[in-house]
Amino acid sequence: MKNCAQPGDRINVTAAATTAAGDGVLVGSLFGIAFGDAESGDTLVIATTGVFTMSKVSTDAFTVGAPVYWHDSVGLVTTDDDTGSNPEIGLAVTAAGNPSGTVNVRLNG
Repeated sequence: MKNCAQPGDRINVTAAATTAAGDGVLVGSLFGIAFGDAESGDTLVIATTGVFTMSKVSTDAFTVGAPVYWHDSVGLVTTDDDTGSNPEIGLAVTAAGNPSGTVNVRLNG
């Protein structure tokens, strides 16, 4: 198709801060997982689709299919949309109880 700019599963963004591979990255409403390390101002490739094991708020409990929100200020996923200030980034594909440190998340893309 002549008007396809790119597949969209990986997007280049400018790192707003020092970022490590595997970190969650929020740019406006675009969320993805960093493919590599980057310093602030560097170009950073983020994955916008796929399933990733992500660190979560330890006291939150997820069921399979539950919406997953990104709490940007702490760099963790959560069950709380905080009255709309935490964007929904995907769905839990594994259950994760309280307490636990991670949950598998399928990104919305």
